[in-house]
Amino acid sequence: MSKHKVLDIIQQRRSVRKFSDRPVQRELLLTCIEAARLAPSAENRQPWRFIILDDPGVRTEFCTAAFSGIYRATRWAQTAPVIVIVLAELDFITHKLGNALQGTPYHYIDIGITGEHFVLQAQALGLSTCWIGWFNLKRAKKFLKLPSGMKLCQLIAVGYAETAKPHRIRKLRDTESIVSFNRWDPDSREPDS
Repeated sequence: MSKHKVLDIIQQRRSVRKFSDRPVQRELLLTCIEAARLAPSAENRQPWRFIILDDPGVRTEFCTAAFSGIYRATRWAQTAPVIVIVLAELDFITHKLGNALQGTPYHYIDIGITGEHFVLQAQALGLSTCWIGWFNLKRAKKFLKLPSGMKLCQLIAVGYAETAKPHRIRKLRDTESIVSFNRWDPDSREPDS
C-alpha cells in the first residue's frame, strides 16, 4: 500500500453482489460501526442508528419482506451473511427546518457520510459490501417495527466476496472533466497560478 492509504482503500472498494457463506465476526462489524460513528453530521446531530441483521433466520425473513415483487432484482442480497440497516433519527430543527429553509435534506447527507465511513472501514478489514437503495420500504419498516421519527434510509450488504475475482475496470470521468477552480467554467480546468 502506498503512503495514500485511504485513497488505496477507496480505489479497491467495489460493490459485491455474490457472497460466500463465511460468517462475519461481530468484532469486525463493530469496528465498521465505530468508523461510521466518527462521521461528521449537520449540527453534530449524529442522526444515524444501525440495526445489524446477522442471525440467518431473521435476515432471511427480512429479505423475504424487503426484496419481493418489483424489488426482486435485489434478492441477491439474501446471500450476504449480514444486512446493515441504516436509519436516521430525524430532528425538527436540523432536519425539518433545515430542509424547509435550504431545500437540503441534511439527514441524507449525514447518512451518506456515515455509510461511506462504514463501507471503507469494511474494505480495510477485508470485507465486501454493497449499498442497497432498491427495497420495499413499507414492508421493511413494518418488519422492523420502527417508531415514528425513525427513517429507514439505506441497507448495506456485508460479507466476504464469493470469489477473489479481479475488479472490473469502471469507466470514470477524469479529474480535469469534473473540477473547476474559483468559478464555474467548464473550459477552465487548470488551477490558478
